[in-house]
Amino acid sequence: MQVVFVKQENAKYPVKLRALIFLAAVLIGMTAVTVRIIWLMVWQSEYYEEEANDVQQRERAIKAARGEIYDRNGILLAGNRTVCTVSVVHNQVEKPEEVIVSLSSVLGLSEEKVRTKVEKRSSREIIAVNVDKELGDQIRGFHLKGVKVDEDYKRYYPGGNLASKILGFTGGDNQGILGLEVQYDEILQGKNGIILTTTDASGTELEDKGEIRVEPESGYDLHLTLDSDVQAFAQQTAERLKEEKSAIHVSILVMNPQNGELYAMADVPEYDLNHPFVLYHDSGGPYSEDELAAMTEKEKSDLRNRMWRNFCINDTYEPGSTFKIITMAAGLSAGVVTPEDRFYCPGYRIVEDRRIRCHKTTGHGSESFTEGAMNSCNPVFMEVGLRMGPSVFMKYIRQFQILEKTGVDLPGEAATIMHSLKNIGEVELATMSFGQSFQLTPLRHLTTICSLINGGRQIIPHLAVYAENEKKDQVIFYDRESEEPVLEEEISSTVRTILEAVVAEGGGKRAYIEGYRIGGKTATSEKLPRGNGKYISSFIGFTPVDNPTLAVLVLVNEPEGIYYGGTVCAPAAAEIMGNILPYIEERY
Repeated sequence: MQVVFVKQENAKYPVKLRALIFLAAVLIGMTAVTVRIIWLMVWQSEYYEEEANDVQQRERAIKAARGEIYDRNGILLAGNRTVCTVSVVHNQVEKPEEVIVSLSSVLGLSEEKVRTKVEKRSSREIIAVNVDKELGDQIRGFHLKGVKVDEDYKRYYPGGNLASKILGFTGGDNQGILGLEVQYDEILQGKNGIILTTTDASGTELEDKGEIRVEPESGYDLHLTLDSDVQAFAQQTAERLKEEKSAIHVSILVMNPQNGELYAMADVPEYDLNHPFVLYHDSGGPYSEDELAAMTEKEKSDLRNRMWRNFCINDTYEPGSTFKIITMAAGLSAGVVTPEDRFYCPGYRIVEDRRIRCHKTTGHGSESFTEGAMNSCNPVFMEVGLRMGPSVFMKYIRQFQILEKTGVDLPGEAATIMHSLKNIGEVELATMSFGQSFQLTPLRHLTTICSLINGGRQIIPHLAVYAENEKKDQVIFYDRESEEPVLEEEISSTVRTILEAVVAEGGGKRAYIEGYRIGGKTATSEKLPRGNGKYISSFIGFTPVDNPTLAVLVLVNEPEGIYYGGTVCAPAAAEIMGNILPYIEERY
């Protein structure tokens, strides 16, 4: 056999060329890797450092102390108590049975519940929150590997139910839920700190690496116009009135008519701020376990919402005869009536096809406008309203800001419910003139009347005065002064004089206080539907007449027995003013 060897040339890729191509490929690859490494180490270093830290570091929050709330005299209304959050880190637990037994016995939890969390493979499991500091310290003393005890804060209200409808409360995360707590939540919250610890690949903390702490910043403290002593007295008076008259609820407002500062806002029944979810009967006392078990969750939720509502700002009502102050100011300003004008009251007035009666069905006979105010005579004020006509009357309603919300610094303020101009006929105008057929909030009503008796200047009711940080080197002031005129000063003076006569000799005489010049007006408004025998009794008073610095509204919802505002509310207003006037004069 003959074997022939044939040499075959690779015409396409000679050996040298292939070597060059290989070398170039290696160089390009190495260059690419080098560029990639440089890009990762230089331009992406921060990103990957953060990623590495996320893997190697464990983060826990240090809760910031919520800012405290004080009354105008520096009395604490809402503070903080130190509590603890107890948690476990699965990878760090060395003796799980010891951890389970210890935590369940100290915290009063079942071993089964604790075991579920201890054995769960997660970065961190919270066992309990709001643990008393004494118990937290006891758990720390066990030195249990994998168990963390972090200090936290729980809101505490020293006054219990004092000013509950104003202050509101916080949730489990210390965020505001109602009242001032939610209104000023942003400044009260503060800024949480953090604890950073270094771990190995298994998630176990490296003790020799220590920890990094970023300290928390406490929230700003809030200082109010509220006076805790005046608030307490207003609540006591409201509670007594509610019990005596078996009323649904009683509201009392105390305000400075010159600047809108609220000294008190009571709305009984109040609720316990330290236990805001505990349901209480309107008559007092908590619901029993059997009563709660028989309720649906919706029924419980509805009861809580009703318990938390602040009638002074969240609800509207027909004001009745106290609104005659507004008709009076409008009529005097419009020039359709003077204090000396004469009227005749036969006990009713025919308006279109309606016979609208006076509370005195036999009539007041001949009387001046001032006497008509003293007698709270409906026909007199119907006549004043009809003389103005719908357009002029509504002009003053708008001028006196009645259609606007007050702007009070509390959440959930309700708006006035009023006829539109095109729907106001003579009957509507007549009933509006003595405070029926529309609704407004008690605070809106009192605020408007304050602006009519203070010389005619609009005011904005408010509670917050200023907020300051923990070091007291940063202060936020809340300026709510308003000098916008709503009524001529001489008309305001005339209104005050007439209202002084109402207390001195008229239907408000039970509000008279010897040694003081008191002005005011009573009201007894029948609730809808008419004829149901349910009323709202009220009184609005102020002092001193020549330069009012104190205004009070007392409102009793559905009093039993005698229900007239002059009988039920005027004496209570006199009691409030008589007790707090010397106190205010001495302190303010």
